[in-house]
Amino acid sequence: MAGTETIIEPLVRSDTPVALVGGGFVGSDDLDWAMSRARLLVAADGGAETIVANGYSPDVVIGDMDSVDPAVLEQIEANRLHHVSEQDTTDFEKCLQRIAAPGVVALGCLGKRLDHSLATLAVTARTGTPCLLIGPQDVAFVAPARLVLDLPSDCRVSLFPLAPVTGRSRGLRWPIDGLELSPMGRLGTSNQATGKVFLECEGIIVLLPRDMRDAAFEGLFAEN
Repeated sequence: MAGTETIIEPLVRSDTPVALVGGGFVGSDDLDWAMSRARLLVAADGGAETIVANGYSPDVVIGDMDSVDPAVLEQIEANRLHHVSEQDTTDFEKCLQRIAAPGVVALGCLGKRLDHSLATLAVTARTGTPCLLIGPQDVAFVAPARLVLDLPSDCRVSLFPLAPVTGRSRGLRWPIDGLELSPMGRLGTSNQATGKVFLECEGIIVLLPRDMRDAAFEGLFAEN
């Protein structure tokens, strides 16, 4: 029937944020850090190799299984493997579509390839699932309508608008009040915190230095 939308049932349900690992860069302590904040661990295809190499076992592996060593899959219980063969979505999107949780902490999904990183950011914005992306140099997330970040003075705060947006801010060296930010116009790159940051602006990606991951986690998941 025309207009019928396929309903995808969640494979993972949690009342706390879930850790998700892709096949890209994962820092030496990233997985331990994520698992101190999440109860469940999901692998996006080749991310299963990183999980096993770090001494963990994924609760679920989701993807088309074309980027993971079969020898690694043999170490994981068969009922945890969920093969999704369609090629219209990335493995990252396949995972987000099947996770029902207040948020996701995603490792290995930024930094390896620019096209993959851009697709990850686009999917994060489109799905609406609060998702903290940990990359080699940055952490990134789509800002909620209201956001508070406990940042040190002079900390880099970059704002990338997904569409023409306006908003309000406190705690930024260059406030955004009265400005229109747009991907084809004025951006919010390389702003700086003067202390705790208060932001009201929907439709933007916030990028912070990687060592601000704790502040980003607390700000993004403050009500979760």
